[in-house]
Amino acid sequence: MKMLINVAETVVADALRGLAASHPELTVDVENRVVVRRDAPVPDKVALISGGGSGHEPLHGGFVGAGMLDAACPGEVFTSPVPDQMVRAAAAVDNGKGVLFVVKNYTGDVLNFDMAAELAEDEGIQVAKVLVDDDVAVSDSTHTAGRRGTGATLFVEKIAGAAAEEGAPLERVEAIARRVNACSRSFGVALSPCSTPAKGGPTFELPAGELELGVGIHGEPGRERRAMMTSREIADYAVDAVLDDLRPDNPVLVLVNGMGATPQLELYGFAAEVHRVLGERRVAVARTLVGNYVTSLDMAGASVTLCQVDEDLLRLWDAPVRTAGLRWGC
Repeated sequence: MKMLINVAETVVADALRGLAASHPELTVDVENRVVVRRDAPVPDKVALISGGGSGHEPLHGGFVGAGMLDAACPGEVFTSPVPDQMVRAAAAVDNGKGVLFVVKNYTGDVLNFDMAAELAEDEGIQVAKVLVDDDVAVSDSTHTAGRRGTGATLFVEKIAGAAAEEGAPLERVEAIARRVNACSRSFGVALSPCSTPAKGGPTFELPAGELELGVGIHGEPGRERRAMMTSREIADYAVDAVLDDLRPDNPVLVLVNGMGATPQLELYGFAAEVHRVLGERRVAVARTLVGNYVTSLDMAGASVTLCQVDEDLLRLWDAPVRTAGLRWGC
């Protein structure tokens, strides 16, 4: 496999150096693997911290900034960050108003964030946690007990981040984050496997002419494999899988997310099919976001995330945000 890297051992450090050089509004500690908004700690504001294995960019480091995360902790590729990173991040951003950990439901992330919360509280930092578990593809999977955390992470970080930016107390920011997660569901499809720098090749086999329905963001198995389908057929399957579980009464936010190697041309074509299905199912769309946001290295494919919103959640979604990976209203 050809990769635009130096050596596999320095991939994450090299990416963090590039993030620092490209975004002076961030403070990037390459050695300790912590990304912090430069104006942190922000006075009178609850701080949001997330993190996870690298390889899903712009998640999470690309979502650090005004209106979203205060800090992010990148682990090695597809590997959870360690508690020391999270404690260091919490100390850098806490101003006495407390910290919310946004945790995707993967066993390593859950264990390490739990340990970090205990250590941070020992240092006098008030910590709350929200677990993101939006993937409807399977009930249990590799690296998880329960549903996997995927595209809804973006919705949680953006909406809860906006509430924190407005000065909401920790209890309210936590409640909003939990509500967003509860109102969100996702489903992903792989057209090709991903390749990690350490392996230098595909992490799983997907025969030519087949696709994986319900794939996880690390290449975990989904519901089934089928012969290649059209964009229309994939949208029917993915959206119906989400709606079978979510059944929204209110309008929804729509995230059509690329897995890393799918061109924007194809993603917008897929978005058109997603809108068609939602229209046929009489689901109103409030806002749509299309692009690569929660990726899986070089995997070809896409995921669909729907989040049911009311006026308050929609207002928080529309609030200004300024990060490397998401920005509007600034």
